[in-house]
Amino acid sequence: MIVKSTLVAGLLLALGFSVPANAAAGIAPPTQRWSFQGPFGTFDRAQLQRGFQVYREVCASCHGLQYVAFRHLAQPGGPEFSAAQVRALAAEYRIQDGPNDSGDMFERPGRPADYFPDPYPNEQAAAAANGGKAPPDLSVMAKARTYERGFPWFVIDVFTQYAENGADYLYALMTGYVDPPPGVEVPAGGHYNAYYPGHIIAMPNPLSDGRVEYPKTAEGRPVVPETVSQYSRDVTAFMAWAAEPYLEQRKRLGFNVMAFLIVFAVLMYFTRKKVWASVGGDPVAMHEPKQYT
Repeated sequence: MIVKSTLVAGLLLALGFSVPANAAAGIAPPTQRWSFQGPFGTFDRAQLQRGFQVYREVCASCHGLQYVAFRHLAQPGGPEFSAAQVRALAAEYRIQDGPNDSGDMFERPGRPADYFPDPYPNEQAAAAANGGKAPPDLSVMAKARTYERGFPWFVIDVFTQYAENGADYLYALMTGYVDPPPGVEVPAGGHYNAYYPGHIIAMPNPLSDGRVEYPKTAEGRPVVPETVSQYSRDVTAFMAWAAEPYLEQRKRLGFNVMAFLIVFAVLMYFTRKKVWASVGGDPVAMHEPKQYT
């Protein structure tokens, strides 16, 4: 029986079967539905604005966004804040600039062209304030953190255009703070997370129900539930946009290119038929060797 199991396992490995990367260390993140998934997916503008609110009120105290400029928040395909909103938002930040005429560095109010400043002056200061490890930047986190889905999913993903591994993982991570199972000891300064590799994560649970106050409807109710699940979905969508701010333009360009290639192929086909019809005969048959008697 052991030999048979070993042979089966070896055969699966030889055929390229694999398990998700997190399967050995925890539960594989469940697949979520996102508005931006698939070849025709787009970002939900309201969700991106809510996600930015969660980032600013919860995440920004520790995590930077160094590759995103304030002006990006107003560009098409993103949160699409107004230019006035972006100017007002940027002015709330202090940006180090210089040197001035005296050779000194100075601080000034932010401008739309500026990038989000880091919450710490340097990586050493960030590590010292967070137990020896600097919190990672969130600009490309949705692309940097991912997991392997294994066979046959990676083959199916080619046809379904599934590329939201990172978003699924981030959502699972933020909703994965649970009590450790019996017998599992969590070290001091650590926190148990069902989806984090190894389960012990230094970052405490950043979210709780009602922590961020969303815009209200005319009846005074939140536009969406103010829950950990909703906060996680919104800020994950925002991080997905931050990692690929031109996603919608890329998809639109790809669709236009494919449409052009299809039309071009049809035109070339009929052009070929027209050209060879004028000279008479099939171009393949014209090159067949002649038979002499």
